[in-house]
Parts: sequence; structure tokens; C-alpha cells
Amino acid sequence: MAAAAPKLDLVLKTLADPTRRAMYQRIVQAGEVTATSLVKGARVSQPAVSQHLRALHGAGLVSERREGRNVHYSATLRGLAPLVDWLGHYGQFWRERFDELEKLLGELSDE
Repeated sequence: MAAAAPKLDLVLKTLADPTRRAMYQRIVQAGEVTATSLVKGARVSQPAVSQHLRALHGAGLVSERREGRNVHYSATLRGLAPLVDWLGHYGQFWRERFDELEKLLGELSDE
């Protein structure tokens, strides 16, 4: 898990920005979207959209497909893998702790 830490850090840092996270959600929902259409629906400037797209691409969360003058963006299936893996690890950890807590509370209520 330590080897994946730099990638996890990059994914978390990238998705920490609410504007970038909203843009990522739009890309995921659309399946594929052009940069131009992202600018139209954004509350930020075209240069800001480009900056957010570069960050998403750099983190491996989206891929680019060029078609003439248009750039199409789509979510990368494995992009969230470091985050999913990390959450899975801690999900198991907390499920075990809650099971132990439930057992302890049951024993205390029996006394």
C-alpha cells in the first residue's frame, strides 16, 4: 500500500478542489465531453477549465482524444483505483472495529 501512496496523494489532491471535482463528475456522467462544452457549463474561465483538465489528466483521472481542433475527455477507468483501494482497506478496518464494539456493548448490556 505504501507504493501507491504518491498516486493516492495526487488523486486526493486533485479531487480536493470542488470545481475540479464537479468537472470530473460532469465528464463521468457524459461519458465523453469536449473541452468547449465544459467551458460552456462552467462558472470559471476557459483558461481555468484548461488548468483543471490538465490536473485531472495528470492525475490519471481522465484521458484525452483529439479529433481535429477538438479535444474530447473521458474518465479513465483505473483513475480512482488508488482511492478505492485505500478506502477498501480502511473500510475493512472500521467494519472489524464496529463488530468488536457491537460485541462489547452486547456484553456490557448483559451484565
